[in-house]
Amino acid sequence: MFFSQIIGQEKAKHLLESVVRRKRVPHAYLFTGVAGIGKTSTAKAFTMMLNCDTPSGLDGCGGCPSCRKILNGNFPDFITLEPDGQKIKIEQIRELNRSLGYAPFSGGYRVCVIHKAEAMTGEAANSFLKTLEEPPPGNIFVLNAAEPRDLLPTIVSRCQRVSFRPLKIEEIIAQLTKKTALDGPSVEILARAADGSLGRALRMSESDYLERRRSWIGKLFDLYGCSGAEALNMAVESAKEDRAGLDQPGSGKAGLFDMLSVWASCYRDLLLVRTDTTDRLLINDDFRDQLKKTASGLSFHSLLESFRIVDRAVRDLHRMRNPTLVLENALLNLQKMGEQTGQDIAVRR
Repeated sequence: MFFSQIIGQEKAKHLLESVVRRKRVPHAYLFTGVAGIGKTSTAKAFTMMLNCDTPSGLDGCGGCPSCRKILNGNFPDFITLEPDGQKIKIEQIRELNRSLGYAPFSGGYRVCVIHKAEAMTGEAANSFLKTLEEPPPGNIFVLNAAEPRDLLPTIVSRCQRVSFRPLKIEEIIAQLTKKTALDGPSVEILARAADGSLGRALRMSESDYLERRRSWIGKLFDLYGCSGAEALNMAVESAKEDRAGLDQPGSGKAGLFDMLSVWASCYRDLLLVRTDTTDRLLINDDFRDQLKKTASGLSFHSLLESFRIVDRAVRDLHRMRNPTLVLENALLNLQKMGEQTGQDIAVRR
């Protein structure tokens, strides 16, 4: 809740501090970056600083009525909006607009955080654009988005963009060491796999991710020694993974998208090994020997295409396609990539 407690986002914090000091606060912000790196925490800290009776530098005092309500999670002028299912619908934007028709209860600023703003439907985005064009006084909008290109350009142009960078592996290791009871090697595995997101690393630490990850990586390596029929059986079994996964609120279990993320990280590592890139950049460093052995038998082209196959499977699943069919297609193509490489090597010999 305090700016001083947010890890590694000094540039974003400095920008927000400067607009408050100048007393020229824009009515809309676009916070960009992957989930779990502090965007929502920063919005809460910003709300506290704007509404605090006696702010101390970047932080609210923590003791005035507004600060106490924010810290307790019951501040009426901090509103959040999340997708209803996969999308933010126009009914949600209309309900938000009705709330904005009233002055802030606190007499200060009302901050409205829209999570996954890129998930607005076309109707919802156009309705929200009208609100941005004529914002009610005393209201500040914070749009959280992983990728601004997925938003209407007219919405992006009306927001002050604040970029949040992925956290360093060392920063995540320090926080996991402080907040979990995991051993050193496990902490490093999670920090490397978290894609710069402390939130994701913490969710991994509280789930069965570490155990499942080893099984998923083993399955991928086994793929290159099996037949097409065995690859199909592997696809059917893999499709039984929980679709929700760790990126879904309240899931608590590693699932299908986490498995594909692990496979994508393996192909990334195999490409790095194939190009003799330094080992310290490997995500799955604990499988270094097996990565080097596997990479030696696969061409750069086949590894690059394999990475694309996994990425295509993720996009197909996001479109709500049948997971069994998606994985059958992906695993058969991955298995064929291995066969094709073996044939190419045999021809060259």
